[in-house]
Amino acid sequence: MLIVGGNQSAGGYEVDNSLRFNEPSSDKLTRSNGTPTSQQKFTHSVWVKRSTVGNFDIMQGFYSNSSNYCAISFLSTDRLDFINYEGSTTARKITTAKFRDVSAWYHIVVAVDTTLGTANDRIKMYVNGVLETAFDTNSAPSQNANLGVDLSTQAVGVGEGGGIGYLQGYLAESVYIDGQQLDPTSFGEFDSDSGIWKPIDVSGLTFGTNGYYLQFQDSSALGDDTSGNSNDFTVSNLTAIDQTTDTCTNNFATLNSLLPTFSSTFTEGNLKWTPSTASQYYWSNSTFGLSQGKWYMEAKLTNAADHNYIGIASEQPADNTTFLAGGGGTGDANDAYQWGYKSSDGQVYNNASGSSYGNTYTTGDIMGMYLDLDNNKLYFAKNGTIQNSGTGVSITDPGSVPTGVYHPCVADGTSSNSSTWEVNFGNPTYTISSGNSDPNGYGNFEYDPSAGTFDGSSKNFYALNTKNLAEYG
Repeated sequence: MLIVGGNQSAGGYEVDNSLRFNEPSSDKLTRSNGTPTSQQKFTHSVWVKRSTVGNFDIMQGFYSNSSNYCAISFLSTDRLDFINYEGSTTARKITTAKFRDVSAWYHIVVAVDTTLGTANDRIKMYVNGVLETAFDTNSAPSQNANLGVDLSTQAVGVGEGGGIGYLQGYLAESVYIDGQQLDPTSFGEFDSDSGIWKPIDVSGLTFGTNGYYLQFQDSSALGDDTSGNSNDFTVSNLTAIDQTTDTCTNNFATLNSLLPTFSSTFTEGNLKWTPSTASQYYWSNSTFGLSQGKWYMEAKLTNAADHNYIGIASEQPADNTTFLAGGGGTGDANDAYQWGYKSSDGQVYNNASGSSYGNTYTTGDIMGMYLDLDNNKLYFAKNGTIQNSGTGVSITDPGSVPTGVYHPCVADGTSSNSSTWEVNFGNPTYTISSGNSDPNGYGNFEYDPSAGTFDGSSKNFYALNTKNLAEYG
């Protein structure tokens, strides 16, 4: 399936950066001190791209301890939750709807005004510009109640909530308005052509005393508040590599954690993949399926197993005994529509048959893959050197493939240990020493996506994002 989740339009407001949060390393931004404009009226707006489902993901939390907090999160049931807890729950809304798409960006607005006479209006929750009206839990605060958002006695965390939970995913355009209950049109609008909800410029809003606007623009100061209040956040366990260009106006591919993963671990925004059990034989697909155009990705093998692959597949693995393009398991019928470059012998496999192609590779090598779906050719590079003298591997036209698309993928094919792949579709999780973008200026790669010759010709290859897909895909 081709997923295009960029909330964009020609000439519209562009969001340049997001911040990638990794739950296992307890990534967070925190701030304390400051008497609020109001504890009765406030609005939180944020764009979020989840990495996992069934995970307790906190986007923002005010807290003094585990018995006193006010937080916005996705619960492990994948429902959106707002809670105010002061020794007991004093207000809570949990949506009936579940939010389980790890390929797309959601815009979340939670707007509070406890002074309102109608109880159900005191907390309003919006997703992508639409008011949520169906709730599993719907407990309004008492009229004129002060909620737990007082920074003179509490702290506020972005991507966490006082140690009770952390976010696994991406945030962009994180805004807190202190003293007003605003609706989504203060932060976004429906595109007149596509009908897609998209962000607008919020810099002209009145943010209030404790209000903030986090754009994540400065990689050396990721907690900078650009609202004009200078309510800067302290950064914990986040570094410059966690600043990304994967945003709600230009959505990049990641690995798809929703597919059958057979005891896999996805971290770093679904760009780091580790099968967690030995004797696994399967692969991990990108969220984007491709049917035309020229595309580039890099993947660093940070821990080599006995056999590793980088390649393309038309479908997901059927079970954990299925080799990428190599047979085995119950997925053999479509081995003809899979190609994988194997680490241990340097061969490219298709339909359970290998052909000599290039050098072997191992831990620490950065593998490049060039997918030309205009000419149905596939090329690989090892540490910037295009293999097989630039002669590509011929692949079946996507129009003749049962699914109609190919997914870039990485694979593990081992009997005794597990591999770890870190995939770069344009936003690396590992240090880049040189820094190269595609011809449109997108992505941050170790090697130039268009350098070299491919079957004797120069070709331009592009990062896997929604702006490039709109132009070439």
